[in-house]
Amino acid sequence: MDEYFNQMNKIIKEKMTSSRIRFMLQDVLDLRKNIWVPRRGDQGPKTIDQIHKEAELEEHQEQIKVHQQLLSKKESSGGGGRMCDDGCGNTVLISKDRPIDTNRLYKIIKSGGMDLNNLVLAPGGKAGCKGVWRSWEKGCSGGTEAKPASADQESGRPATSTLNHFSALQQTSSLLSSSDTDHRDRDHFDRSGHVDGREGSPITKRSFSRESQERGGRSGESAPTPPPSLPKPSLSEEEMEKKSKAIIDEYLHITDLKEALQCVAELNSASMLYVFVRQGLESTLERSTTVREHLGLLLHQLVKVGTLPTEQYYKGLQEILEVTEDMAIDIPYMWLYLAELITPMLHEGGIPMGQLFREISKPLVPLGKAGVLLAQILQLLCKGMTPKKVGDLWIEAGLNWNDFLPEDKDVNKFVTEQKVEFTTGEELGPKEVVKKQLLSGEELSKQLDRLLQDKADNKHIMDWVEANLDEEQAASNHFVRSLMASVCGIAIICEHPYKAIAEQIMVRAELLQKYLNDEEKELQALYALQAMMVHMEEPANLLCMFFDTLYDEDIIKEEAFYKWETSKDPAEQTGRGVVLKSVTAFFTWLREPEEESDKE
Repeated sequence: MDEYFNQMNKIIKEKMTSSRIRFMLQDVLDLRKNIWVPRRGDQGPKTIDQIHKEAELEEHQEQIKVHQQLLSKKESSGGGGRMCDDGCGNTVLISKDRPIDTNRLYKIIKSGGMDLNNLVLAPGGKAGCKGVWRSWEKGCSGGTEAKPASADQESGRPATSTLNHFSALQQTSSLLSSSDTDHRDRDHFDRSGHVDGREGSPITKRSFSRESQERGGRSGESAPTPPPSLPKPSLSEEEMEKKSKAIIDEYLHITDLKEALQCVAELNSASMLYVFVRQGLESTLERSTTVREHLGLLLHQLVKVGTLPTEQYYKGLQEILEVTEDMAIDIPYMWLYLAELITPMLHEGGIPMGQLFREISKPLVPLGKAGVLLAQILQLLCKGMTPKKVGDLWIEAGLNWNDFLPEDKDVNKFVTEQKVEFTTGEELGPKEVVKKQLLSGEELSKQLDRLLQDKADNKHIMDWVEANLDEEQAASNHFVRSLMASVCGIAIICEHPYKAIAEQIMVRAELLQKYLNDEEKELQALYALQAMMVHMEEPANLLCMFFDTLYDEDIIKEEAFYKWETSKDPAEQTGRGVVLKSVTAFFTWLREPEEESDKE
């Protein structure tokens, strides 16, 4: 091994000319021989004081080395002086015959015989050099000068002649603390609606007095009682438009009528609701029929519950009607679209036909367009009830076409063209019966679901059935099944586990009793529930909840339940075993009165 290291040393000396590489390789060799010693011994962890002392010692040693180098250069130089940087970017010549005695300089400073503000260390010194010297002389003061007493007295502040670099941090900290406190105070008053906390707001006597009281409260005096909150100010028209748009967009997206009614009520601006009406009409006029019907339903419900005053509804609607003549140029079906928005207001609980028609016709009669809009509304009403009922409403309201048409317009011709002959009291011909086409099962279920989701009242649904289904179809098993499935489907809460809202069934009791008018139809309704449970993979206890409510509300009689339990209809056997098992508790309870009566 020794021979190997000796050979390596020989190669290094002969081949390597770089001292840096030679020393690095020498360190490697020393490490292998375990004779390498670090420049600083391993002394273990050090304290902060030790680190500071070592740093000061190293700095002192470096200063000594620099001083020695300067002395050696001075002795070796043969010129009459040397060049030195004055610290401000200027190079000056310092003669070796006039050395600087620092002790004399210190005496001059101490004796006060020197004007520090005008001191120049070298010829041609600039103002910047004066500042450097002043900062050297003041140490930590960093050039901060004391203001004259007169200036301090004028500003009302005490003289500050002993400031240094760190006093600036101290002042900043106090300013931040004071600013933070004042900001919180301003924020409190901003939210209460009393003081405008925006930057640059003018200082008034009232605000200055309040700030003085706050400072007094923070210094230990009793804090003043906060002023009582003022009532919420009414919204501006611009703010009302923004809030209305947000509510309408959310309602049309999720169609949650209850949530929308609550949001409008929380606006607490009854005198500005015409903006909500106008915004709703403008934003939906050129959208789909479903969207327009939903908005019309929302406005109807707002009037029905008393949130939207009728005069506000008329005002918002009138602002649209006044510009219809220009709008009709770009929107060919504008009168139909307006009718879809207005027609829901004629449902039960809305505005009576006579009052509504007379009011909305005021801006349209001079334009000769009132009759067109009213005819479109009447035709839409016929989709929800029979033409005879619509005609009866027209006659009961005391309406006359002469009041809505131009004087030169032939009333009979207009009524025939618009297909509103039922408003004249004439008997309907058999052609009206032909118009009622059979609806497919899918279309029938879709229409019933829509009416129920829109929370149409029972009478409106009955009118729709009468207007769109003939007697045979309204009495069919298919219609009964679709009606039961739609009513119970709306009542289901899709959670885990599934739940049924009994109130939804109770509200529709009158509707179900009208069409489940015999035992066979009641049995068909139970078959519809059975098929629904099989489709939903037999959720536990859900069918039992429906049976309890249907029995309690006298919608389905006891005999129909027993008939369904013992049914052997081969078309109704799919999944029947599991469904029957899920209502065991219901039939056990149903039989208890019979067993007690037999014992007696």
